[in-house]
Amino acid sequence: MRALLSREPGGPETLKLVDVPGPVAAPGQIVIAIKACGVNYPDLLMIQDLYQVKAPRPFAPGAEIAGVVTALGDDVTGFRVGDRVTARIGTGGMAEAVAVDATRCAPIPDGMSFVDAAVMQFTFETALYALRNRAQLKPGETVLVLGAGGGVGIAAVQVARIMGARVIAAASSDDKLAFARQHGAVGGVLYPASAPADRKEIGQRFKAAVGAGADVVIDPAGGWLADTAIRCVADGGRYAVLGFTAGIPSLPLNLPLLKNCDVLGVNWRTFTLTQPEALAANKAELQSWYKQGLLSAGVSAQFPLAQGGEAIRLLADRRAVGKIVVTF
Repeated sequence: MRALLSREPGGPETLKLVDVPGPVAAPGQIVIAIKACGVNYPDLLMIQDLYQVKAPRPFAPGAEIAGVVTALGDDVTGFRVGDRVTARIGTGGMAEAVAVDATRCAPIPDGMSFVDAAVMQFTFETALYALRNRAQLKPGETVLVLGAGGGVGIAAVQVARIMGARVIAAASSDDKLAFARQHGAVGGVLYPASAPADRKEIGQRFKAAVGAGADVVIDPAGGWLADTAIRCVADGGRYAVLGFTAGIPSLPLNLPLLKNCDVLGVNWRTFTLTQPEALAANKAELQSWYKQGLLSAGVSAQFPLAQGGEAIRLLADRRAVGKIVVTF
């Protein structure tokens, strides 16, 4: 089978498409013929050895997949050959097949495509965990979403809207803001891709957009934006930290004190490992919203396996809008 492998640390250009032996299901595992693989920012970090979890090389990037079961290992129950399934796998998604622990897999609901099923995991489940479980969002509250045109951002825009919030999108291009508005944002803030000389003007844009203040800020970007955005949080607000696509910020701790707000870490990976019942409830909620037509997967581009590096490059260059998918 073919796989797009990382054999040395580096950018997307270091990935090589090669032939490798097909996987064999160990006890408790199933083999999945992959049909779609969602592309996420951690994929870029993984191939550069910058992610908090290191994978032994060689490995194929890609952590969320959808496909068809082709083989069952011993002691597997609940799945049959031919079933359509999704899986969370860490690495291995940019390959034609993978062996996965059955406990990491779930059936794809009827009517959901492989492409949508693949991307309705990491970003959407992260967004729901951040807004419901961590920030405890209430109907009528104002949510400011940074990086709103990206994968996590567009998921957070939709989830917050469905939960009854007033959603303000913030993004680095007009195209990304337009995409966020299409998915439910009622206001938008345009900010530069890199830190401006005068951040006060950007801060004024944020404050003008949120009005009395943001009850919740969803921040998958970090960098200079964190110091700016936290200044528009409402009294008693919650600032949710989801990632650092713009760099790891140094947040002055006098700001949470002055704003009387909470700074919340959102580690979805830990949530999946420690709270399986809550995870299952969130997954079921997302699938219900999808079936009702309330959620869009937000896919803006699809790439074949041979161009998986180009898909990751969109994230590296911060040009990705919505979700990017590698298809087979």
